[in-house]
Amino acid sequence: MPPAKRPRFPLLTADTIANMDEFRRVHVLNKRAVRHGKSLGDAVGMSDLGIHLVRIAPGDQSTEYHTHYCDEEFIYILSGSGIAEIGKRKIKIGPGDFMGFAKKSLPHGMSNPFKDDLVYLMGGTRKPIDISEYPRSKTRAYKFDGKRHSVKFKDV
Repeated sequence: MPPAKRPRFPLLTADTIANMDEFRRVHVLNKRAVRHGKSLGDAVGMSDLGIHLVRIAPGDQSTEYHTHYCDEEFIYILSGSGIAEIGKRKIKIGPGDFMGFAKKSLPHGMSNPFKDDLVYLMGGTRKPIDISEYPRSKTRAYKFDGKRHSVKFKDV
């Protein structure tokens, strides 16, 4: 039997976070959706909950407009401004604003049409199975045991 994984130390100081490498992710369905971030949850060994410090540059979007059928997620704005699109509404957001998306929530996404970076804390569950729906690109993504598969669909 392999040795148990040692838990990581549960504290990340502000200096540690500032010195962490930043990842860059471009959404496979939306080349304008470019996120720069740091995975805080991974750094402390969390596996069931993902927590990320994310930065969206001016002119970029957070993701492809979507909803999840199994996972839940939240966003807490730290600095900058953006436009949240939730269902059919577009709302200006800024520091201190919070969004929580339960499973099967309204589709959502964010954009940053302003001159400063939009910075937020994002978190969500990491269930072994999830279905994400991207209504604008008519795509469903299926996650099963860490592997993702996408299929196109037609409106009924």
